[in-house]
Amino acid sequence: MHVLVVHNRYSSAQPSGENMVVDQEVELLRAAGHRVGLFERRSDDIAARSLPGKVAVPLLVPWNPSVRKELAALLRTERPDVVHVHNVFPLLSPAVLAGCADAGVPVVATLHNYTQVCPPGTLHRDGRECTECVGSPASLPAIRHGCYRGSRPATVPLAVSLLVNRRRWWSGVERFFCISAAQRDILVRSGMPPERLAVKHNFVPDHGARREGDGEQLLFLGRLAEAKGVGQLMAAWDEIAAAGGVGVPLVIAGAGPLEREVSAWAAGRDDVRYAGLYDPRECRRAIARSVAVVAPSTALETFGLVVAEAMAAGVPAVAAGHGAFTELIEDGVTGLLHRPGDIGSLADRLRLITAGRSRNREMGRAARIRYEQGFSPEVGLERLVEGYRAVIAARSGGGESPSPTGDGNTGPRRDTRAGRDGGSR
Repeated sequence: MHVLVVHNRYSSAQPSGENMVVDQEVELLRAAGHRVGLFERRSDDIAARSLPGKVAVPLLVPWNPSVRKELAALLRTERPDVVHVHNVFPLLSPAVLAGCADAGVPVVATLHNYTQVCPPGTLHRDGRECTECVGSPASLPAIRHGCYRGSRPATVPLAVSLLVNRRRWWSGVERFFCISAAQRDILVRSGMPPERLAVKHNFVPDHGARREGDGEQLLFLGRLAEAKGVGQLMAAWDEIAAAGGVGVPLVIAGAGPLEREVSAWAAGRDDVRYAGLYDPRECRRAIARSVAVVAPSTALETFGLVVAEAMAAGVPAVAAGHGAFTELIEDGVTGLLHRPGDIGSLADRLRLITAGRSRNREMGRAARIRYEQGFSPEVGLERLVEGYRAVIAARSGGGESPSPTGDGNTGPRRDTRAGRDGGSR
């Protein structure tokens, strides 16, 4: 097939799981013999704009007319079978959907977050879950609270875009890929058309890095931000340390707004190490050396890339028992879930995951099997191509609408024993 991928790349100043997922999907498709083109903008380029150009950026968020013309012209020349849209903020805008309609090319879109119902896309505010804007087309609560970067003016363009482009998204995209069933459930409750929402989990490449032995550390790997539960992890670890520790150190790797606080907290301690920002190879090595990875997010994660990466290495995880984590992790089998926001529960689970090495090894083996069945490149390619073929066939009048859960006939079916299935750094 011939696929055109549309993506506004996030700033390189912060590692982006979404950028990584897009790059890996492109590589996967090309390796399988498909022709893949790219239509991109880069947020890094904003810094090089003139002052008037920078001032104009918020005006382009709801609609960028030049993008519509440029994309439509490219599509008429290249004639791809399908367009795959990822992120359009801030430089592309939903005008890409009009460009695809102008050229008559079917569209699929991966929903990496909750921007269809929440201007900043997080469903998180002031350290807690927030759904005030879900079902509210105008997103006035987000503006009132300044949910994007703590700024009301910065939130307005996102809220306006959501308001004026809602129907365009819902009618202009033949199939939305939700990256977890938990995400799909929230979007369906918000009013999005369920027949267009299919579940297609992210995949994780198998780099061959596997844990040998029992591991030597607990690892937090991700953005150092409130929503990732970093503050709660530090509090839980202090509780553990006061009771004598668990015999292995905690390693925190990443960057973000809490970096200075984490660095100061870890300074001078033998039981904690702040490692800074790892490159991809260092991330894989650190995971393979771990007793478990820790993902105590207070926000409702749409997937949980670090947990899937740990599974690929045969390493269990301790994660908050909400959002997509309840799909990736079968509690007590492939890892452990703690009560979201409960420091004592998190501390207990960290003690438990380190206490029984034999049980930990069993969890690691089960996690690897779960990875092979749900998050491997082979499964990822099959589900991606099936999605493309479905919308191409539907456009030509010979196909069926997307399966509501996205299961179709590809890969293992969703585990429904406890509303769980398989889950962004």
